[in-house]
Amino acid sequence: MKRRNFVRNISLGSAVAALAGGTSLSSFAKSNAAGKPFNLDYAPHFGMFKAHAGDGLVSQLEFMADQGFRSLEDNGLLGRPVEDQNLIGKTLERLNMRMGVFVVDGGDNWKISLASGKQEFIDNFVATCKKSVEASKRVNAKWATVVPGFFERKLPMGIQTSHVIEALKRGAEVMEPSGLVMVLEPLSDTPELFLRFSDQTHAICKAVDSPSCKILYDAYHMQRNEGNLIAMMDACWDEIAYIQIGDNPGRKEPGTGEINYLNVFKHIDAKGFKGVCGMEHGNAIPGKEGELALIAAYRKADMFK
Repeated sequence: MKRRNFVRNISLGSAVAALAGGTSLSSFAKSNAAGKPFNLDYAPHFGMFKAHAGDGLVSQLEFMADQGFRSLEDNGLLGRPVEDQNLIGKTLERLNMRMGVFVVDGGDNWKISLASGKQEFIDNFVATCKKSVEASKRVNAKWATVVPGFFERKLPMGIQTSHVIEALKRGAEVMEPSGLVMVLEPLSDTPELFLRFSDQTHAICKAVDSPSCKILYDAYHMQRNEGNLIAMMDACWDEIAYIQIGDNPGRKEPGTGEINYLNVFKHIDAKGFKGVCGMEHGNAIPGKEGELALIAAYRKADMFK
């Protein structure tokens, strides 16, 4: 039996039953077989289904498509050889899938600080934006993640903010002609990072005032930094272009932590969101069992209508 025919016939019953405590979801598993499109456009990343699909980029993309996923997220795209970028782009087109975000990575993004205002960092950022535009054309990407970097503690917060805004304006000028959108991601990984809150990011996007500078709202990071997810999404909605997923604590699939993703997804859908929801998390369980459990978790959280 061919791999693609085999994965289409995978039963999610055991994984779903495990998530439900082995009780009431066997009929759910049968009525939500592999391959049915999800209500929202969830985007896995390479390696997430490696136990089933193997190491190949093409086989992993085919597995994702067979399970009903319609997009890919690849943070490391910019570091891949051009040949691999072209292969990914052609395979996405063949499978009728979209490209989600990749990272505008100029090298050690965590420490390179646009908040400092230093010309060397601005020049590197602009050069990486130009490189990102070229990569985006190979995979038909519409969004690219930007992280301003660490605080510059010697400068007042207002001055740091001004420096970030001016740098992002330079980046937006590079991206606007191609239609590529930098999506700014507030993070929770360390308090040393300049960009940490959704309202802060909203204000910066307003100041940059470009269709190529919007918000990446990562529910995992925002749950850790500020909570109140639905209300804060509403407050920032006019600048949100991309959403990422991860439960807290643990940064694994929905249902493994405290976030009620069924309600979050229902709200996002009700807002009319047609973009990509990147699966920016790990697998709670290793191996094939964990991969099936992850798919089942998304089937369960996607049952909002």
